[in-house]
Amino acid sequence: MHLQKGFSLIELMIVIAIILVIAAIAIPNLLQSRMSANEASAVASIQAIKTAEITYYNTYPTVGYAVKLGDMGGASPCVPSSASGCLLDSLLSTATPGSLGKSGYVFLATGVTTGGATTNTAFVAGTSPIYFGQTGRRDFCSTDDGVLRQQQASSGDTPVNTTAACVAFAVAQ
Repeated sequence: MHLQKGFSLIELMIVIAIILVIAAIAIPNLLQSRMSANEASAVASIQAIKTAEITYYNTYPTVGYAVKLGDMGGASPCVPSSASGCLLDSLLSTATPGSLGKSGYVFLATGVTTGGATTNTAFVAGTSPIYFGQTGRRDFCSTDDGVLRQQQASSGDTPVNTTAACVAFAVAQ
């Protein structure tokens, strides 16, 4: 009598089919979880930018709020100045449109001069997903009022950089 060792081709095909069914169920959930994590990271980064803007404003009163996002970062070793405030890590301060971004999002922060002032008396910080539907589905922004706002993103979005555009977003829940 000949004893069979191993699996038959049918048994292996059944196991592979089961694995494929499980993967088909799990992968969309994993992608949705990744987008949610990217959006949470984007919100945390906007909060970090707001904090850095306030610190920058108090540290460099002759400038006001930072002119651009890069002014709050700086290359290592960072030496604080109005052009490199050393308030944000270099990954975030260089995650601007055209770059690789940070956690699937790109960012802008813009100082705004209002009412004939000579310094930046306001700021706008915005973020949008690099690939809509793959890295995120919402744009986020905040101004010097500290309110986080959001809107549904669309393909090709860039982060907002004006107060009017940001205030038009819905307040984030």
